[in-house]
Amino acid sequence: MAQYIIRRLLITIPIIAAVIFLVFLLARVLPGDPCIATLGERATAAQCQQFRIRFGLDQPIPVQFLLYAQDLLSGDLGTSIKFRLPVTELIIQRLPTTIELSFYALVFAIGIGVPLGIISAYRRNSAADAGVMGLANIGISVPVFVLGLVLAYVFAILLKDTPFALPPSGRLSPGVRVDSLAEVWGLEHLDGLPRAGLDFVSNMYTVTALLTLQWEGFIDAARHLILPAIALGTIPLAIIARITRSSLLEVMGRDYVRTARAKGLADWAVLRKHALRNAILPIVTIIGLQVGLLLSGAVLTETVFGLSGVGKTVTDAIAGRDYVVIQGFTLIIAIGFLMVNLLVDVSYAWLDPRIRLS
Repeated sequence: MAQYIIRRLLITIPIIAAVIFLVFLLARVLPGDPCIATLGERATAAQCQQFRIRFGLDQPIPVQFLLYAQDLLSGDLGTSIKFRLPVTELIIQRLPTTIELSFYALVFAIGIGVPLGIISAYRRNSAADAGVMGLANIGISVPVFVLGLVLAYVFAILLKDTPFALPPSGRLSPGVRVDSLAEVWGLEHLDGLPRAGLDFVSNMYTVTALLTLQWEGFIDAARHLILPAIALGTIPLAIIARITRSSLLEVMGRDYVRTARAKGLADWAVLRKHALRNAILPIVTIIGLQVGLLLSGAVLTETVFGLSGVGKTVTDAIAGRDYVVIQGFTLIIAIGFLMVNLLVDVSYAWLDPRIRLS
């Protein structure tokens, strides 16, 4: 298995290089001038020329790419034109929000989608099956931003005076805070990678609150994540439910399932011990693919719910022609997606001993 993992990691190198090259070119063909987008319409020609020289935009495109590739090899993702911060610092600030949101959306999608798919397969051609598949079709059809706005309207406005009211935006309520790990553990003096790691985790408010037993902050942060997690996880939920149903129906027609039933095993025992275990590989595959969908869907979800994560940052960077941020965040998302696919492939050997990755 070690050889397989090494081979897969080596294969990702040209893929990441291709992603870097394509994103660099696509960012440069965006309409508009980064100088005007940053300094405003009243920027003079002299100011724009100084702006381009400062950020290296006066160089030919091939030279800009070579300089960018050289910085990447040294671990430097560049400095944002719009935010005037290193991209690495922006990633530490914004990426945890997207990871936290995507995690809860994925938990929501798996926790409801898999049971619904099992029920639909077990009650094939029944009213329950038709209802589940109907809801799944609706879930796939409704755009994320429409569902997000509807949820915010219902739970923040219509139900605002009830116990079911939920916050429509932000990550914490006014007056509520979650102290960072460095503050709680007295590690403010740390510098370099250890401090960066602490700051990265600290920006996941629910994780930090759990680690430091800040229960008020955990409950408040979790309440702020409910609506965006539901909005983001609904489409993956519908897809997982449909794949679970189809995979189970295929397996339940196999000879060993009929044999188990002929021996007198109860239907639920046959489903749990024989059918589900052999139908899980397609389900795991689709769950892995949904991670990429969650990261892309987070762009709209974070905009609707006012969350400063990767999606919102990339949207602002595209509007402001902030090439460095677009390139850096897209690279991080691509690497994360490739790593998730690798984990899914490796999990096959653990889930099905018949598979030999070596």
